[in-house]
Amino acid sequence: MADITIWIARGVLILLRLALFGLSLGLTVISFQAYTKQQSERLQYAFVGFAFISMGVAVSNVIAQIGWIASDQELVRIFFQASETIPFIVGFAMLYLSLYR
Repeated sequence: MADITIWIARGVLILLRLALFGLSLGLTVISFQAYTKQQSERLQYAFVGFAFISMGVAVSNVIAQIGWIASDQELVRIFFQASETIPFIVGFAMLYLSLYR
């Protein structure tokens, strides 16, 4: 019975991650369309920011799937976590620039 519950929970988690990636990709497409209609520096920064955030979501989903492989090697796990954090830092910095300027 516990195995079935774990499989259902993993399935729900996969669906939630797909929904998150779909929403972030949708924001990227919308920001790109806005940038192509009215090419301004602010919209360009917003588009690049959303693109990096979408990349961060995708990378974190992939790392969550393969993270169990390196669960016993702490240095490899830290490298994976750093590589998923960097796109978010760049993305939010670009969004900050788009709102600040």
